[in-house]
Formats: sequence, structure tokens, C-alpha cells
Amino acid sequence: MTLLQKEYNDVAYISGPLLFVNAASDLAYGAIVNIKDATGRSRGGQVISVTDQNAVIQVFEETRGLDLATASVSLVEDVARLGVSKEMIGRRFDGLGRPIDGLPQVVAEQRLSINGQAMNPAARAKPEEFIQTGISTIDVQTSLIRGQKLPIFSGSGLPHNELAAQIARQAKVPGHEGDFAVVFAAMGLTQREVSFFTQEFERTGALARSVLFLNKADDPAVERLLTPRMALTTAEYLAFEHGYHVLVILTDLTNYCEALREIGGAREEIPGRRGFPGYMYTDLASLYERAGVVEGKPGSVTQVPILSMPDDDITHPIPDLTGYITEGQIVVDRTLNSKGVFPPINPLPSLSRLQGNGIGKGKTRADHKNISDQLFAAYANGLDLRKLVAITGEDALTETDKLYLRFADDFEQYFIGQGDQDRSIDDSLTVAWGILSKLPQSQLTRISKDAIDKYYGTKMDEMWKGSRSLG
Repeated sequence: MTLLQKEYNDVAYISGPLLFVNAASDLAYGAIVNIKDATGRSRGGQVISVTDQNAVIQVFEETRGLDLATASVSLVEDVARLGVSKEMIGRRFDGLGRPIDGLPQVVAEQRLSINGQAMNPAARAKPEEFIQTGISTIDVQTSLIRGQKLPIFSGSGLPHNELAAQIARQAKVPGHEGDFAVVFAAMGLTQREVSFFTQEFERTGALARSVLFLNKADDPAVERLLTPRMALTTAEYLAFEHGYHVLVILTDLTNYCEALREIGGAREEIPGRRGFPGYMYTDLASLYERAGVVEGKPGSVTQVPILSMPDDDITHPIPDLTGYITEGQIVVDRTLNSKGVFPPINPLPSLSRLQGNGIGKGKTRADHKNISDQLFAAYANGLDLRKLVAITGEDALTETDKLYLRFADDFEQYFIGQGDQDRSIDDSLTVAWGILSKLPQSQLTRISKDAIDKYYGTKMDEMWKGSRSLG
């Protein structure tokens, strides 16, 4: 890290977290600077815009107390960097990469730009390896594949934090347990949520294979823009330098996008949809596209971004743009949550576009895809019949219709509502067969005869029947 002797003293004005400095056109975009006030107090900042007239600097702390006449700016580093090391595994950091676990600063093996390096599209390998999350609805019906980016769409008040912690605790690449790591980045957390994640990771032992970046709601908005980039830089280093299969969980991207809108407003930019910046698509893509598998590299980066949809509106700009960039979505459902089902994942609007690449014979099980399709069709039929019953009553239904109604109830209670159990893919398929076996064989039109002969009639033992919700 080198210091430039030159100081910039012509601070024109301050707008929220932004500093406008005249005669600073030689500062580079993305440079890290040090801002001093008359008392000698220092604040960090990053250059986010440079023109012939001025440079715009995001201040990493509050700008209260900065005086235009006495403030000075000096260069610290040409670009925002993070010191990375394998020893970061098992550690907790704030949104700027500073330790918050009471342990010393990490001795960096490298200092890497948090913007990452562009991944050559020609060097990308096709994602084809199944990641087991231990959650039946995800593993069977919206399978997560190594190198994929698969977001979770949730809503305010829904248990996406609990779901994120469960995925972080249970996820694994079968056969690669020893070189699997989780990088967890949380943005805009309340103190209660910080305590929850900290205690959950420590209580379950998940911290031993995880790196945590925790940005709190009362931290500067600017810091929220850096937190996911700190996490992804760490993930890329562990994956492509040390061969880890890294699962990156980012929560909550809605807080990130709102910080982006706040900074855009302070810069007096022309707003786009719902007041968000017009470049939000590009900005989100710069995060999501840092997932993948690279030819010749043993490691990989897989992303599970989590975002809470304002007013449960899936057409809101944040989930809408996210859906364009990523390869599917997992939808957390408010109706299921109100029934006490956990995790309340609705498989009908959920989708994994890469599922077919990583499941089937030799990867999970030969009947996996057919079971997924049959569950989807039977559950959709059961929900349609629920609506019909609300109008006509059950007396108008055939015996087969009544079986589908009971199937929908069992599916929600035993398959979706597994609580905090960690199920292997074989366990999940066993539960699925146990529920499907209550339907007549003639109704299993999406499953091969060989699979029906082998698995039909599977009984769920008491272990699965006790897997109701967390309440």
C-alpha cells in the first residue's frame, strides 16, 4: 500500500455520504482515499466518479463534522482491495473486511481488487455437479448445481434468514465434503439478526467452514455496496487459488439495491423504475456473474442470493432484474408460512434452469427427474382442487380427486415441511415415494414402469412423519 503525498483541499460541497472535490481529475475511478478533517480524524472513502471538473467520493463513515474549508483528501490505494488468506475460514468480518470476532487481522497472502477479474466466457465449464442442501424442496424440485446462481425470492417477515442459515449449515457437494466452504455476506442486518447468525453458525459448527461478512443496518449505506464484493473476492480466491467448492450466500440484496438508490439520489442521478438507478441491472450482473466453474481449475463459486420482494411483488425491479440474470429462482411462500410449514418453499413458481445438468443416473438417482415432474403435477392438481372445494364442497369430487387433495396436504406437511432436518437426496426421494404411493399407480404418468415396480409402495417411517414444521 503506497501513499501519495499530494493532497486535494478544494472540497466543493457535501451531499449525504458524498464528497465533491474540485481539481482532482487525476484521481482514478475506484481509488481508495483518506479524508481528514480539522481535528485530524480520518475517514475512508472511494472515488466513484471523475470528470474534468471534479471527483465524487463515497465516504465510508458519516460526513457529519466535515468542514469544506479544512477537509483534505489523499490517495491510499489505486483501487479497493481486500487482503485474502485461507485463514479467513472460520472468521467473522464487518462489511469492509475488518475482523469483528476479537481475533487479530488476517495475514494476507494476496491483496486482490474487490471488483474481481473478468471470467473468460470461453473458459467457463458447464455446471454439471449436484449440490445437496439437505432441503427436500430444493434438492428434488429446484436442484442447485455447482457453479450456478440460484436466488431465493422472499418477502418481509418470512423466514429467509432461518432458511439461509439452514442452507449454510447443511450444504455439501457429495464426495467433496473436505474442500467445501461457505462465504456468507449479510447486508443491512439489525442487531438481532447479527446475533442470530453469529449464534447459529457457532452453535451448529458451521462457522468452522465459513467466512462471514456482516454489515449492520446502522453502518453507512456505502459499506453495503462493498460487502458483497468483499465476499465474492474471498470466494474466488478460495475457489480458484485453493480449489474449494464455495457456496456464496448473499442476504438481503434488497438492502443492497436500496443503498444503490440512496447513493444515486445523493449523486443527483436521473432515477429509473421505482427510483432505482438505470444501471442497476449492470450493477447486479457484476455481482451475479462472478459465479461459475472454470476449465482447468478444481474449485467453483456457486451463488444463492436472497432478496425480500417489497409487497411480495415478483415484478418489482429487484427480483425482476435478478430473474433476467440468474438461472431460476426459489420462492418462499407466505401462505405456506402462515400454516406453520418450514421451510415454506413453494415449488410451483420455483425453477432451476440447470437442474437437468446435474441430476439423474450417476449423479443423484435415475428416477430423480421423473419424481420431480410427478410431484409438481400432482401438487398443482391438488391446489386446483382446493379452490374447487371452496366453491362446491368435497361432495362434488371423485375418489381420485379426494386422493389428490390428501396428497397436497401430505406433500406440504411431510415433504415441504421438514423443519430443521438435514435430508440426503435419497432420504428426500424416499419421502416423495412414500407420499406418491398413496395415489393409484395409474395416476403416476410421468414415472417409468421400472421405477414404479422398484419404489412404489415405499413407506415413510416415523422419522419423516415427525418432520412437521418448526412452528
